[in-house]
This record gives sequence, structure tokens and C-alpha cells, in this order.
Amino acid sequence: MNASSVSTAAASATGRATVAEVLRGLVVTGVLMSGVVHLELWAQGVAEVPVIGPLFLLNAVAGIVLGLVVPIWRHWIPVAAACLFNAATLLAFVLAVTVGLFGSREVAAGVPQSLAGVAEVVSLLCGLALLLVGSTLRR
Repeated sequence: MNASSVSTAAASATGRATVAEVLRGLVVTGVLMSGVVHLELWAQGVAEVPVIGPLFLLNAVAGIVLGLVVPIWRHWIPVAAACLFNAATLLAFVLAVTVGLFGSREVAAGVPQSLAGVAEVVSLLCGLALLLVGSTLRR
């Protein structure tokens, strides 16, 4: 290997690491946003809805925990968990809007719904991309 190919390889690795860090940041932001939105809705009265109330609290705690774990544990497992969290939350929302979920029916309009939905989609897509780029890359 000559000096040129070494510096090109180093630049490529640095670029991949930067992309991975941006993706990781977006995953963290998305799961935290989803968790906070669910906690806020839970506190505003969803807590009183049977089955859905405890699930909103569980979702809030899971989102916040994942938001803290993903940037600390630089491994594919928390990133995959964040992807599963986002996918499950989006699926539950789609079911709640279309056919109802545990006897409760949701509307697909409103600031909290939009905010959480966008955060979850972005976080899911960035998480999948991060798994492809390599979630174990370090700074």
C-alpha cells in the first residue's frame, strides 16, 4: 500500500464514521421524541384508557431508555431494538387508526400524532441505514 491509498482509506473510514454518527443522532432523536410524545399524551389522559394507557407508558419508557442506550452502547443490538421499537409503534398506530386497537380507535390527525409519526419513520429509516453502514463504528 502506498501513502495515497492509505490516506484515501482513512478518509473513507472517517466519512463512514461521520455518516454513522449523524444516523445515530437521528435514531436517538426519533426514539426520544416518540417516547416524550407518548409520555405527554399519557399524562394528558391516555393513562385512563384501559390497556392503551399502560401501553403508552411502556412506549414512553422504552423510547426514553433506547434514546439513552443507543448513543452509549455502540453495538448493533440497541440500533436493531430502536428499529423494532419504531416499527412496532408505527404498526400499533396504523392499527389504531384503521381497525382500532384494544377497543380504542385513534385519529390520524393532530400535532402529537404527526410529530411522533415523522420521528418514528425518520428514526426507523436512519436505524436501518445505520445497521447497513455499521453501527459499531467509533469516533
